[in-house]
Amino acid sequence: MMDDSNYFAVAITRTCGSGGSLIGKELAMDYGIDLYDRKLLRLASEDSGINERIFAEADENTRKTFLYRASKRVYNGEVIPPESGNFLSDQNLFNYQAKVLKELLIQESYVCIGRAADFILKDEPNVVSVFLDAPYEFRINREMERQGIKKPQAEKYVDQLDTYRNSYYMYHTGRQWKNPLNYDLCLNTERLGLKQCVELIEEYIRLRFGVITEKKVKL
Repeated sequence: MMDDSNYFAVAITRTCGSGGSLIGKELAMDYGIDLYDRKLLRLASEDSGINERIFAEADENTRKTFLYRASKRVYNGEVIPPESGNFLSDQNLFNYQAKVLKELLIQESYVCIGRAADFILKDEPNVVSVFLDAPYEFRINREMERQGIKKPQAEKYVDQLDTYRNSYYMYHTGRQWKNPLNYDLCLNTERLGLKQCVELIEEYIRLRFGVITEKKVKL
């Protein structure tokens, strides 16, 4: 059941090529709520006073380093003050994104893709966490079609992005990215289909919170 806030969040974690972004967009559109992925960087920038470019560059640069594979800085709910020498650290940039996600849930319902949102919001009652995956070949074929690239390029892209996401998740949460115990729902997007995955998540939200989509309200 929902608590008194009446707001809920869907936290989507996904492997590359599994269709997570499309599913997230469909959910947000059906409920008439916001979708947060890279858009979260702008809100974190406004909240912290740190230039959005620094958030974006940190996002990009850490994909090219071994930072996340070499250590852990598990999020504990705190932010580092401006006077600290670590104010612009990757850890603090993540902390501000986490702070924004928690504060948003007091103000609105939303869908968040990635950003370890399932871990950040794990103690909030009105959150559905979803892990989306699919067989490797299916994901490779989706990226080939989506980007118009050959199979070797698609394999390299998928492998690198999955490695980054796994390392990012472990670094900030201390948990295994693909552990089903982290999530409310784990879905194979090839087996069920992207549209049916959207419908299943919406049915889960209806059963758990009693919330139906704007699309169904209008019927």
